Amino acid sequence: MGPRHQTHSVKVGPVTIGGDAPVVVQSMTDTDTADVEKTVAQIRLLADAGSEMVRVTVNTEEAAAAVPEIYRQLRADGYHVPIVGDFHYNGHLLLTKYDETARLLDKYRINPGNVGFGNKKDDRFNAMIDVAIKYDKPVRIGVNWGSLDKELSTRLMDENARSDNPKPSQEILHEALVLSAITSADAAVKRGLGENRIVISCKVSRVQDLISVYQMLADRCQYALHLGLTEAGMGSKGIVASSIAMGILLQQGIGNTIRTSLTPEPNGSRDREVIVSQQILQALEVRSFAPEVTACPGCGRTTSTFFRVLTDEVDVFLRTKMVTWRHQLVGVEDMKVAVMGCVVNGPGESKHANIGISLPGTGEAPSAPVFVDGKKVKTLKGENIAEEYKQMIEDYVHKTYPPRSELIASS
Repeated sequence: MGPRHQTHSVKVGPVTIGGDAPVVVQSMTDTDTADVEKTVAQIRLLADAGSEMVRVTVNTEEAAAAVPEIYRQLRADGYHVPIVGDFHYNGHLLLTKYDETARLLDKYRINPGNVGFGNKKDDRFNAMIDVAIKYDKPVRIGVNWGSLDKELSTRLMDENARSDNPKPSQEILHEALVLSAITSADAAVKRGLGENRIVISCKVSRVQDLISVYQMLADRCQYALHLGLTEAGMGSKGIVASSIAMGILLQQGIGNTIRTSLTPEPNGSRDREVIVSQQILQALEVRSFAPEVTACPGCGRTTSTFFRVLTDEVDVFLRTKMVTWRHQLVGVEDMKVAVMGCVVNGPGESKHANIGISLPGTGEAPSAPVFVDGKKVKTLKGENIAEEYKQMIEDYVHKTYPPRSELIASS
């Protein structure tokens, strides 16, 4: 892991982005924000999955008017996850007209390419920054190559065309993205918004472009940086592309907050993007969010599908439990669990985990030894192996990890 890119520290409600703070996972709803019931339900889903910040679209008067009720219901349910308002085109109108919404939102996202053109651009941008200053709100200056400032990009392209040694158009696009973000952030600072109230992002949809752009950003500024491919795609394509792009940058110490912008699969859950972001950070050993499950890929020795079913059951069980465990217990997110399929690597991997089970492979005796902290403690047999193993995991958790209340009392 490379040295951390030094940035300003930005407070967003109870969450800190940048500085020495851990990398923050965020997500975004895809509901109509004016539909309070659906939006609240999805924010709860994302927060339960571990999203530490949730962005909502504020694109209409109905959406802006709904924000206070969304906050009221979330707070009544005990949810305090910061909510970010995503503004395009008419943000200057909505933020100035809906005063309570502007006051309640924990952060505003502004896209410099969508605030207007000519003199209107500066006026509208300044209007939103003035509201942020009034309520001491942080702002993300979010540039996107699908809505890049046309005046800026055209000027840079024209200058490059007149150059004696013109650069490839892709390099000019990178420069336009970076310049748009930094000049907009600098303009906000000149207007009176503190450097410690600004996060910037330059969203692109190709891996190599994202890496190049964020390396440029890290070289040129100390604003906190939000990472993520835009329109990453669906399924394995989106997961692989996001993991490679953000993984390389995070390994270089670049990035303070991330989102994995997956296209949800049909009937898929929105919280998938949260889980992938967590897994990226956990695989890099940047942060821990949930117990890791080690499981073999299967081979000719494991013709039974039971170990695959058990692996899935255990993974779902742990993530479901983590909704409450993360608030109640200290250190449980670092637990290692193993579900192995045969005698070749099963016992060894199980011994390396905090708690592991080695299921019988094809032709092996129908018994499954369970190892706790390297020692065999029990052998499970019969039809209830899954339920018995999950109960053993739960017993281990409550025996091993202290309640947060005890930690608070002792301090």
